[in-house]
Amino acid sequence: MTPRQIILVQESFEAIVPIADEAAKMFYTRLFELDPSLRPLFTSDIKEQGKKLMATIQILVLSLKNLDRVIPVVEDLGRRHVTYGVKDEDYDTVGEVLLWTLNKGLGESFTEEVEAAWAELYLVLSMTMKHAAVHV
Repeated sequence: MTPRQIILVQESFEAIVPIADEAAKMFYTRLFELDPSLRPLFTSDIKEQGKKLMATIQILVLSLKNLDRVIPVVEDLGRRHVTYGVKDEDYDTVGEVLLWTLNKGLGESFTEEVEAAWAELYLVLSMTMKHAAVHV
């Protein structure tokens, strides 16, 4: 990611933090609308899962300038997701839903440049997770 993309992701996420619970709710509602087969993968309380999702995203966003430090955590997430039943194609749906949620949450602030920065971040993270999942 470029320094500009890092700034865009970090600044836009700051605008999501105040509506984190609502953003998480929108995320999971949309995810299950697009792919109902993913619902059984989430066995815990979805509100608590939403809090975990937002906390994880926040840690990643705050660590973007030192992404190499969190790559082992991302790889571990990828390996764990295999045990939950996540398939490669599920990452595409999640990426689509993430961008959709950011669009809804940020409104006009979700510019093409912001979208491209988030898409790049998600590509890096999802590729890292998929690669680690192959080596389970």
